[in-house]
Amino acid sequence: MKYEKKLFQGKTLAILSGGGDTPAINSSIEAVRNRASLLGFKVYGILQGWKGLLGDGNVVDLTNQPYDGYYGGTALRSSRTNPFPSKKNPESRVPQLLKNFDRYKIDVLVTIGGDDTNGAAKRLFETEGIPVIGFPKTIDNDLRTRTTHHYNGKDIEAVLCPGFPSAAMSVMEFTASLRTTAESHSRIIVMEVMGRDAGWLTGSAIFGGGMLGLIPEFEITKARKDLFFETVKEAFMNSKKKCLIIPVSEGTRWYDEKTGKVDVVYASSEVDEYGHPRFGGVSGVIASEISAKLGNEARAQISGYYPRSGHCRHYDRRLTSTLADKVVDLLLREEYGQMPVMNKIVPFVELEEFNTTSIDMGAVGNKPLSDDYYDINKFSFTDAYSDFLTNILGKPEHDEFRYDFPVVIP
Repeated sequence: MKYEKKLFQGKTLAILSGGGDTPAINSSIEAVRNRASLLGFKVYGILQGWKGLLGDGNVVDLTNQPYDGYYGGTALRSSRTNPFPSKKNPESRVPQLLKNFDRYKIDVLVTIGGDDTNGAAKRLFETEGIPVIGFPKTIDNDLRTRTTHHYNGKDIEAVLCPGFPSAAMSVMEFTASLRTTAESHSRIIVMEVMGRDAGWLTGSAIFGGGMLGLIPEFEITKARKDLFFETVKEAFMNSKKKCLIIPVSEGTRWYDEKTGKVDVVYASSEVDEYGHPRFGGVSGVIASEISAKLGNEARAQISGYYPRSGHCRHYDRRLTSTLADKVVDLLLREEYGQMPVMNKIVPFVELEEFNTTSIDMGAVGNKPLSDDYYDINKFSFTDAYSDFLTNILGKPEHDEFRYDFPVVIP
């Protein structure tokens, strides 16, 4: 049977990106746009996330336009706008969204985001019947994608989100670069990595030569703080070059001697529309206490926005394409309220549609680093986590100055 026109010709699909940027969002937009166009959709881009559907709307036409998916961030730009009532904004802006869905004749919406952005999309689907498909995105890698990691005969619940592979590669390279200055001064460098509630990204520093590590999943109580200092002292003394790089998540819960409480360090008390404050500065606190407690020269280094910046790396590029293939399947079956995910952790060459599945957007939620990946007593990441990273990053890569100079005895 010959079809006279494409299956979805005359229909419009819109794409928006919300929340924190990653190096893989443009790649995700391009991949979804290309496949939707092949199906016959006209493709619109909504600017600044949910904010672009407020007021009169802020929408651009992506159909038959050049798009650079290798360039990091999002050309559609982003915001942390919440269309539903919140403490910061008690007014519901859903009526504005519905009006613009009608004005722009949008038939399907693809939302690229984390739990907040896609949670709002799922709510629209459930309460207003808006056809939505979520697309995972976060460098923190803490969306519950229900992805299985097969390791040594055991199935571990892991996570794989576009944005994380590129950010993990950047953290690995950043850590490797810091090694040279740490060695030169025999210093301990406490390197702060983004990660509000999970330590997935922080762990990638071990592939750049990072040792030990602190993550939000396990708070540092007064007793554990003493054990941590002892572990740091021992690791430093056993290091051949008398230096140490300790990656810590920005959301690390650290015991404060003055207050007697365990808490995060806040960069700002202001919260966004989803109720999230801004963390930052825990590395400085920890470095200062290491110097005071152990007498070792310690410095803090915040990686900041570096891991989420720059070009989309190869693994992410193929991952976004693979998940976009699954979006095609969802569109063809008109199965909305779903999110495409990888069903297992695989190396680059196995990133294929047959290794994908989809999950209900309402069941996404957040997933902390699995207990199998972190040794709470040694403050270190396990061999299972190294295997998880190897699938994504390949083998660890960092230069090393190999020397064993003979000592001169006068």
